[in-house]
Amino acid sequence: MNILKAFIGITAAYTLLFLVGACDPSDQKNVPVQTSVDTVSEKDSESGQVTMAYGRYVPEREDDFTWENDKVAFRVYGPSSGGKGQVSGVDAWLKKVPYSIIDKWYAGHLQGISYHEDHGEGYDPFHVGDSRGVGGTAIWIDGVAWPAAKYKSYEVLQSGGDVVEFTLQYEWQTPLGLVAESKTVSLALGDQLYRVNSVFTLDGQPTKLPVAIGLTTHDEKAQVASDGDKGRISTWENIDGIGIGTGVLVAPDSTGMILHKPSDEKDASHIWLVTSSGDNGELSFRAGFAWAAAREITSFEQWNEYLDAQVDQ
Repeated sequence: MNILKAFIGITAAYTLLFLVGACDPSDQKNVPVQTSVDTVSEKDSESGQVTMAYGRYVPEREDDFTWENDKVAFRVYGPSSGGKGQVSGVDAWLKKVPYSIIDKWYAGHLQGISYHEDHGEGYDPFHVGDSRGVGGTAIWIDGVAWPAAKYKSYEVLQSGGDVVEFTLQYEWQTPLGLVAESKTVSLALGDQLYRVNSVFTLDGQPTKLPVAIGLTTHDEKAQVASDGDKGRISTWENIDGIGIGTGVLVAPDSTGMILHKPSDEKDASHIWLVTSSGDNGELSFRAGFAWAAAREITSFEQWNEYLDAQVDQ
């Protein structure tokens, strides 16, 4: 009987590892991803929770992919998420504790504890909808943004240490043809901004494409600012009475144009930084946010100063 129980336990464990590690959440027949997990950085002495740069695929919540460090947390929607608005915009999870909250908040979600309410660590009041959220990309054609839908597959490169790094694959039709974006994202401990290194292809070939990186203004509830010489766009607004700033940075010599485009259509108002991928399809930028409740960056002026200090880093 004990031998039978051990066999059943081992079989269940291997089955769980295969399901969570599969690189295409919509097709579990794909080869599992190679995931590197570094040594965790430190434990919070008061709570016993682990502080680390961490990210994972979340099959228990409609194939979300989430990532975080000690300052900020983000989410994108996965293939099984339903309903209008759940496309490739980047969501912000507002945290005011240094330790990892992703697993705890999702576990609470499964028990009926909403992460849309602040229980002391932070929460998710940030609306993405059809917008680009915090630094989502789109192909820019004649003044119109053509964004990707949900990611098709993922690969975790490193997680659980000082840096989380992963790649998401997107593919969508545009008036130019079939565009694909291989988006490698990284976030280090101590940073408010995640880094993106993308490769764009058109009909299977790496090529130079017009790309817009957007920040939602939440139907113009947010103030906006920009500095083309520094390759920066930014916003600041109050959500539930507390300030939050979002921002995007590109290399200053890559700034094409900056456009603030209000709209009467819900979720369509943005400030855009329009640039282009290189001849080989490559594009790099940074994006992220700061929440005043974290008590580090508490004003629009401080947020822009932080962003400008990151130029060329």
